[in-house]
Amino acid sequence: MPKLKTYKAAAKRFKLTGSGKLVRTRSNRRHLRRNRSKRSKREAWKMIEVETRGEIKRVKRLVPYIQKYNG
Repeated sequence: MPKLKTYKAAAKRFKLTGSGKLVRTRSNRRHLRRNRSKRSKREAWKMIEVETRGEIKRVKRLVPYIQKYNG
């Protein structure tokens, strides 16, 4: 079978944890300097888990070799 193409934008946004969970970055990190508390700015940089099964399935289709991109 031929190799599958990886969507590079998705590969940069999603990571796989050691236990196999899929995590993603939060949105709207670009405008952090605008009238936000320090806590909310700090929380915006944390990764959160992808919960829904449909979302996980979609991401794994976009990034078939996700383990390879985990740094």
